[in-house]
Parts: sequence; C-alpha cells; structure tokens
Amino acid sequence: MNIASLSFFILFICITGIITYRASRQTKDSHSFYTGGKEISALQNGLAIAGDALSAGAFLGLTSLVYGKGYDGFVYAIGYTTGMPLVLFLFAEKVRRLGKYTFTDVVHARLGGSKVRIFGGVATLVIVLFYLTAQLVGAGQLVGLFFGLNYYYGVIIVAFLMTFYVNFGGMQATTWVQLIKATVMLFGGSIMTFLVLNKFNFDLSGLLHSAVAQRTEGDALLSPIVLPHSPASSLSLGLTLMLGTAGLPHVLMKLFTVSDVRKARWSVFWATGFMNYFYVITGLLGFGAMALLSHNAQYHDSHGTIRGGGNMVALHLAHMLGGDLLLGFMSAIAFATILAVVSGLTLSGAAAVSHDLYGVVRSKENTGSSEFLVSRIATILISLVAMCLAFLFKTQNVAYMISLAFSIACSSTFPVLLLSIYWKSLSVAGAVWGGCVGLLMAIAMTVMGPSVWVAVLGHKEPLVSLDPPTLLSMTAAFSVSIIVSLFLKKNKIILLL
Repeated sequence: MNIASLSFFILFICITGIITYRASRQTKDSHSFYTGGKEISALQNGLAIAGDALSAGAFLGLTSLVYGKGYDGFVYAIGYTTGMPLVLFLFAEKVRRLGKYTFTDVVHARLGGSKVRIFGGVATLVIVLFYLTAQLVGAGQLVGLFFGLNYYYGVIIVAFLMTFYVNFGGMQATTWVQLIKATVMLFGGSIMTFLVLNKFNFDLSGLLHSAVAQRTEGDALLSPIVLPHSPASSLSLGLTLMLGTAGLPHVLMKLFTVSDVRKARWSVFWATGFMNYFYVITGLLGFGAMALLSHNAQYHDSHGTIRGGGNMVALHLAHMLGGDLLLGFMSAIAFATILAVVSGLTLSGAAAVSHDLYGVVRSKENTGSSEFLVSRIATILISLVAMCLAFLFKTQNVAYMISLAFSIACSSTFPVLLLSIYWKSLSVAGAVWGGCVGLLMAIAMTVMGPSVWVAVLGHKEPLVSLDPPTLLSMTAAFSVSIIVSLFLKKNKIILLL
C-alpha cells in the first residue's frame, strides 16, 4: 500500500467532510439544496464547473486514450474544449433568466405542461447514470490499484461517499468540493507536465518524436489513423464532443448557483479557460506516457498490458516522474476528482426526480419539505443503480464512456433546449416527441453498438457500426421536433402522448 496515497486520501476526505458538515448547517430547504443559496461568486462557480469537466474521464481516460491512440485519442480532448464556448454564447444568459433549478425548468418556462417535466426528468436521469457509471469505473480501478481492494469494493466506497456529500451538503458542499478539486487538479497536472517537458529539455518536437518512436505505427500516430476510415463515425464523434456539454443537465444547473446573469456569463468564461488549459495538459501527458512508459516493464503485467488497466496510465506516469510522493498526491487528486464529479451528477439526478418528476404529482400545499425528502431518497437510489452499472462496465475506458453520455445529451436535452429558446413555433408535443425519439434512438443504438453489444454483452460484431450514434439520433430529434410542431400548428390536431 502506498503510504503517501493513503495520507493524501485521508486528508482529502477529512477536508471535504468538514466542508459537508458546515454546508449541511446552511442546507435547510430545497432552494438552498439545489442552488447553494445563490451565494457563490463567478470565479468560484467557474472553478466548480471546470471541476465537473476535469473528471476521471479527463485526467485518467484522456491521458490513456492519447497514450494508446496518439492523435486519434487527442481528438477527444480537442473536442471537449469546444463545448463550453457554446454554452457561453448560446445558453448562459438565456438559461439564467428563464430557469429556476434545472434544465427542465428552462424548457417548462417556455412551453409549460407536465409532459415536458416528465421528459426532462427522464432524460436527465439517463444522462446522469451514463456519466456516473464512467466515474465509478475509474474509482473502482483507482482504489483497487492503490489499496489492494477488490474493484467492486472500491465502487461501493465511492458510491457511499458521494451519497453522504450530496444528502447532507447539497449544492453548497458539492460546489466547494468541486472548486478545491479543480484547483489541486490544475496544480498537479501542471507539475506533471513540467516534469515531462523537463525530461526532453522542453523540446515539444523531441517529446512527440520520442513518443512515436516507441510504437510500430511510428509517425502515423501524429495524424489521424482510425478516424479517416470511418467518416460517419468521425463526424458523429465531432458533433458529440462539441455539442454534448451544452446538453448536460448538471452543467446547466450550475448557472443557477450565482445571483445574476452577469455572474453566470463570467462563470462559463472562467470555466472555459481552466478547461482548455487542462485538456492541453492531458495531451502532453498522454504523449509523455507513450515516450516513457511504453517499454517500461515496471508498469506492465506479465501479459504486457498496463498494470491496473489502461485508465491507470496517468498515475503510473506520476510514479515514474516523482516516485511515491507524486503518485500519492496525483492518485488522491484523481480520487477527489471522482468524488467531486459524482456528487454534482448525483445532485442533478436527485433534482430530476424530486423537482421534475415528483413535481408533476405533488400537491401545491406540500412543495418544500416533501421535495427535500424525495431528493434525499433519490440520491440513494441513483447511487445504487450507478453502482450496479459500474459493475457491468468495469473494463471500459472512462473517457469513451463519457462520450456516450455526451451523445445521449446531444440527442435529447440539447435539441429541445436549443429549439425552446430560439424557435418560437416549438410546441409541447414537438419537444416531447422529438426529445423522446432522440433519447430512445441514442440509447438503443448505443446498446447495439460496440460499447455494449460487443464489450459488455460479448457478441463478436455490433448491430450498429455508427459509434457514437449522435449523427443519426440528434438529426432525428431535431427533425421530429420541427415536423410535429409544424404539423400540429397547421392541422390543429391534438397529438396524444
């Protein structure tokens, strides 16, 4: 067991436990639970939003993808950098003016109707569960590697901790945990990048050529290899990475934790800068790992694969650069990353259940304490479901799994949100039918694609080769929303849902 890792882990859990306790004393109702009392500054909120993005998928998964695929892996990092500017220019101001707590509130403010709330709540839950699963997979591998625990025990421990943070501290605790995590992640990533570049005398060209010299593909790793052979999947991936962020409910929820529109805009501006900086770091770390770890037997098992699984490349690189101390620090940061992100995701999912779905059936006289109770019960149930999914997806790359969550967001929440804000002719039926078609197509095509049909279910060939399915499912969502809205308006027919 790495003593440095254990020490940093315990330190972080103690700090976040204190934060959660203090936040719990201020979290007395649903308003403070969802928004943190709107007392968070723009810079703090920007760091917290970045904390959502600087997840296990970013640090562990993206580094692993670049290590394994070179330029093809770096495409994921490049794509993620384009998401937040879209949120800034398309949604930040308008969402902050229209909404109250959730993505569904924004659409409901424009369209009204209980069906919109049901769709929004269900879509949010599906996206949250995919994203949560990716984080818990990383958590299980991380805890298993450094403490010798079974993968399943690691997942259970993190699921318990995230339930504790959300249930007792709400948005206030979640935001502060994310803020602290983002700060130390940026600091730790910068130290590792400095040490990698120092190995090559700060010669970026030398780093890249040394990296590709370790692989049989050679210089081909510095240009697209797989992507050109599947143009449809490449275009679909690009759309997913660019537009997915704008449809993530837990990111949009952060726009309601500040007091006004101006702070919402600045929150996204700060988040964009922090995220872009970090995604550049992951690319350098990936190529650095390729150069320094590819033929280092210390970090490979008897079969020649990375010890602990491919998602552990970044942490093995930390050990190679700075020994047990840097490994302990970065593994604790990775653990903190997972806890912070899963807390935000779980809170978003709980809000979908208690505020959106339960909001359809609750009585007008009982909207405060009962909603607060339902949100806490929902937190526990979401944690249990995500835990079971993490058991099934234990071998998947976490960055790739996050792209699947982005794909579902692109196909459900993003089209409905964009049309509800910018197209006045959108009807309730159009929004619900379009969103549901996109959501169901994205889920069905994901299940029949390589990530589930082959990797999880064990079939030899996928039923759907398009991966991710955004190109078709998002197009279907927009098309159905527009066609249904125009058809109903022209024919004045009530379409039963």
